[in-house]
Amino acid sequence: MTAIDADAHSVRTEPPAAETAAPAVTGDPSLIGLPSFIVGSVALGLVLVGYVPAAAVGASLPIIVAATGLGLAIAAVWSAAVGQSAVAGVFGIFAGFWLSYGMLVLGLTHNWFGIVAADALHTQALYLISWLVVIGMLTLATLRLPTAYSVLFALIEIALVLVLIGTLQQSAGVLKVAGVVVFVFAAVGIYLFFNSASQATGGKALPLGQPLVRD
Repeated sequence: MTAIDADAHSVRTEPPAAETAAPAVTGDPSLIGLPSFIVGSVALGLVLVGYVPAAAVGASLPIIVAATGLGLAIAAVWSAAVGQSAVAGVFGIFAGFWLSYGMLVLGLTHNWFGIVAADALHTQALYLISWLVVIGMLTLATLRLPTAYSVLFALIEIALVLVLIGTLQQSAGVLKVAGVVVFVFAAVGIYLFFNSASQATGGKALPLGQPLVRD
């Protein structure tokens, strides 16, 4: 802004007021990320145990794509914004897992990729093997986190192995066992959510176990 000096009959310029700093992004992204992960896990578990017919494999996709994939992507961005790089990486990886699962099912059932029926089995195996590698990598790379997280990632890895075996052998029994494991890791996710919700509402943290790797 400007002001007039009446004595000197001159115009002087005053420095602009300092801009108000934008408020820092805060909060706990797991309050979105964990429920998003849990609801997709429950939906997938119900598919694997046969709650819906095999032909209705797409029944879980509205939840997995619109809630789980999108919710985890939002949680990943939020985590990065508050400087939680490791958490952002975890949520980002699982957002990719669930969204690519939705793309796989939609692509195979609508013939988006030009994959003939005879190749569908190994296309699913390719998906599972690829994610087995990534989730295994994630499990080993995060052993400094509390034990509850290592248990969660290990259970996901076990579930993927069982789904791969059940898919290649076309065994409904093995897929049902995989579905049970999915429910178990969903339960671990619920426990982790209770931990986050307790702290967010003024309560105490729940015990999550000591890290398996400590420097």
